[in-house]
Amino acid sequence: MPNNLAHRIYHQVIQFLLIAIYLFVVFGVLAVHEEVVAAKNHIAYHFYGFAIINALILGKVILVAEDLHFANRFKTSPLVYPIIFKSIAFTILLLVFDVVEEVVVGVFKGRTVAESFPDIGGGGPRGIFFMVVIIAILLIPFFAFREIGQVIGERELHSLMFTRKRLQFAGGTASER
Repeated sequence: MPNNLAHRIYHQVIQFLLIAIYLFVVFGVLAVHEEVVAAKNHIAYHFYGFAIINALILGKVILVAEDLHFANRFKTSPLVYPIIFKSIAFTILLLVFDVVEEVVVGVFKGRTVAESFPDIGGGGPRGIFFMVVIIAILLIPFFAFREIGQVIGERELHSLMFTRKRLQFAGGTASER
């Protein structure tokens, strides 16, 4: 039993780190993009701290949501459906969690709820819509990797992605074609 518990904890820590690293890359790219846009308008922008903090917090949100089977639909459908569905559903979950977090922190600091509400994508429905689209697209590779890993096995996917192993096909290997 203790060995099984240790294995589960190890697996959860590894999953959390992988999620957090991916989110850090995504949020880092968004921060760099924001700096480039700001620089075009001659505005100084140098705030990258949110990327690591949000990656850690939202990484845990994703891990818990997956353990609760959040957005587990289309299990028997072609992989494109669960990948897109999870990308959109988790984007909405992350944005809602981010808004709640900002409001709670703002209220804790003595601001009103309205003052604490973040301006997602510059504010307004259009900005929120574009942020949902951008983040959902950025999450597609993450969920594609995870869904494919569930179908063919995490070890097999890791082997295919990170070693020189080749799949065997009738009549030769994939590299011979």
